Amino acid sequence: MLVYRVSGSAVVEVLIAHPGGPFWAKKDVGAWSIPKGEHEEHAEPLMAAFREFREETGQAPPDAAPVELGELVQPSRKRVTAWALEGDVDLTDTTSNTFEMEWPKGSGRIREFPEVDRVEWVTVATARAKLLKGQVPFLDRLMDAVRARHGTVKEGS
Repeated sequence: MLVYRVSGSAVVEVLIAHPGGPFWAKKDVGAWSIPKGEHEEHAEPLMAAFREFREETGQAPPDAAPVELGELVQPSRKRVTAWALEGDVDLTDTTSNTFEMEWPKGSGRIREFPEVDRVEWVTVATARAKLLKGQVPFLDRLMDAVRARHGTVKEGS
């Protein structure tokens, strides 16, 4: 779910998530993602997107009409379908679901990590650098949709 807001100066900001766990701990540029997740084959993708947003942020998504941004095939060959939602989300009390993994690898110790360790509002221009490369085209689709709705808007700096 690509949540966005338009500032008073017509700059579009998006909510992005940094993956938790030791592999991503020191990575920033090209490491962030839109809040998303996998769904069962028979599950409704839009409902799964709403569920994943709640699980990864601990927040309800904005109460707005979703705009389908379509599907992209990631470099890993994973397919990602995204929707945009306009609205604001207070990031004060964000929390994420967790996962377990052996860490350090080969140690036999199972540790628990948050699936998402932080979420941030950033301009679209900043998101272009921070997002995983395979998700950046969603920003182009988002900007087209926002321009159709709001007219002239900017990506920020």
